[in-house]
Amino acid sequence: MMVLGTGLFGLGPTELIIILAIVLLLFGPKKLPEIGKAIGSGVRELKKGVEGKEEESAKAKEEPKEKEKTKEEVKETDKEA
Repeated sequence: MMVLGTGLFGLGPTELIIILAIVLLLFGPKKLPEIGKAIGSGVRELKKGVEGKEEESAKAKEEPKEKEKTKEEVKETDKEA
């Protein structure tokens, strides 16, 4: 019987150990730190990209408000002239 919420993606500790052993055999102990660094830097870049998109969307929402203000200012200056 499988209990929900156990392990990573439903994998138990035995399955994880087997997967890690296969990865170790495929890449070797010298290559694993390089792979870990590459994965870590990829995750960091992904997070930066997601945060950047959120900032850009927030700025895009603010820009139309600023443009409306400038249009109102132009109308006011036209009325004064």
